Amino acid sequence: MSNLGGISVIFDLDGTLVDSEPNYYEAGRQTLAEHGITDFSWADHERYVGISTQETVADWKERYGLRASVEELLAAKNRRYLELARSSTRAYPEMRDFVGLLAAEDVPMAVASGSSPEAIEAVLAGTGLDAGLRTVVSADEVAHGKPAPDVFLEAARRLGARPEDCVVLEDAAPGAAAAHAAGMRCIAIPYVATQADAPEFATTSLLLRGGQKEFTARSAYDWLVRSAGAS
Repeated sequence: MSNLGGISVIFDLDGTLVDSEPNYYEAGRQTLAEHGITDFSWADHERYVGISTQETVADWKERYGLRASVEELLAAKNRRYLELARSSTRAYPEMRDFVGLLAAEDVPMAVASGSSPEAIEAVLAGTGLDAGLRTVVSADEVAHGKPAPDVFLEAARRLGARPEDCVVLEDAAPGAAAAHAAGMRCIAIPYVATQADAPEFATTSLLLRGGQKEFTARSAYDWLVRSAGAS
């Protein structure tokens, strides 16, 4: 019998399960360079962590005065990202172990991401995480991306779980806000350390300020067990 009662777990993908941000940065840098923006830095990229790709390129268009349409920019960035994602995405080892612990107890799990369905599929297949994470929701499939709760609520619906029985793992402030808006508990693992004091993270049930360096599969599992016992 599971120690986790009726808990379901919903994972953000980028920056939470896998370290895909370097690939997103490189895809973005190459796309912008093609349009004459050659000084796009990692610090510039960090402001888009946790934001959907469509919202990112829409902001680029306005911020940099790009003549290309949002659709053209989106297609170009996604094409470059998919090339990188298929060959060089790294899953965080402790997250992989955590998925394994949950799978061993048949805990319902889902991925809810701002990435496109194609990008999610490429990353999960490339890292082998698709074996344990078969329920997937992309922001492309719902009306509004994070910080709106839509992707998490849709993930809960597909799992057949009540929002209050779901625990979200997130690395970005918009995702933490989305989990809170969905009425779900959240384990926050900030990807950008300087964002740990963002007000959105103050709403989470567990904040690991050290990010992935502080996360372990066993401690997260034990926290879920305690959470299940207290609910």
